[in-house]
Amino acid sequence: MSLSPEEIERYARHLVLRDIGGPGQSKLKAARVLVVGAGGLGAPLLQYLAAAGVGALGVVDDDAVSLSNLQRQVIHATQDVGRAKVDSAQDAVARINPHVAVEPHALRLDAANARALIARYDIVADGTDNFATRYLVSDACFYERKPLVTAALGGFDASLTTLRPFEQGADGPNPTYRCLFPIPPQPGEIPTCAEAGVLGALAGTVGAMMALEVVREIVGFGEGLVGRLLLIDAHGMRFETVRYGYDPENPLSGVGAR
Repeated sequence: MSLSPEEIERYARHLVLRDIGGPGQSKLKAARVLVVGAGGLGAPLLQYLAAAGVGALGVVDDDAVSLSNLQRQVIHATQDVGRAKVDSAQDAVARINPHVAVEPHALRLDAANARALIARYDIVADGTDNFATRYLVSDACFYERKPLVTAALGGFDASLTTLRPFEQGADGPNPTYRCLFPIPPQPGEIPTCAEAGVLGALAGTVGAMMALEVVREIVGFGEGLVGRLLLIDAHGMRFETVRYGYDPENPLSGVGAR
C-alpha cells in the first residue's frame, strides 16, 4: 500500500527506522485494529495507534464520558462529559491523524455479537476493566484466529501479554488466556476502579505499551509477548516478565476442549 507525500513526511521518523521503514509503515496503513474499551487503557492506546498510522481503528464502548474519567482517559476532554465515548474518541483520532478511519461501535460485547465483530479486524487490543469481558474477547479471538493484545490495570500495578493460541509455538501450542487465568475471580473479589482507584499516569504508560505491542505484531519485529506476561509495579518502578505455557486442560484448545 503506497504512502502519499503528506504521509511520507508525517511518518518520517518511522520510515528511517530499520525495523519499520516503508514496508512496515505500509503494513500499518493496511491494518485494521479493534480496540475494546475507550477508557484508561484504550484512550492512550488509540492515540498512539492513530499517530502511528494504523489504517482503520474500530472502537467498542457503550459508556459515556464522565468527569471522573478525565484524570486518566486522556483522549476525552472536559467538553466531552456526557458524550458517548466512541464519538469523543472518533473526534480525537481525527484531530491526531486524518488518514485514519474510525469505526465506532457503541455497544457492549456479548456472546451474540463478539465473534462477528472481531472477525472484521486483523488484531484486537483489549483494555477493558472486568474479567467477564476479557474471557469473552479472548475466547472470540481464539475461534476467529485473531491475535489479541490484552492488559489489566490495578491501582499501582498492571500486566500485559499477547495471545496467539490458534498457532503453534516452538514447544507446542501457544497458551490461551484460560491457560494464564484458569479460574475467573468471584464477583466482588477484585475491587473495581471506582473502589480501589487507579494512578492516571500508569494507565497512560500501559496503554502506550499496548500500542507498541500492537505495532510490533503488525510490522513483525522484536520478540513479542506471546507466552510472556509483563508485570509492572508503579510503587517500586519495577518491570518483570514471567513466562507461562500451554495448559492441556484448558477448555479452548486442551484435551477436553468444549
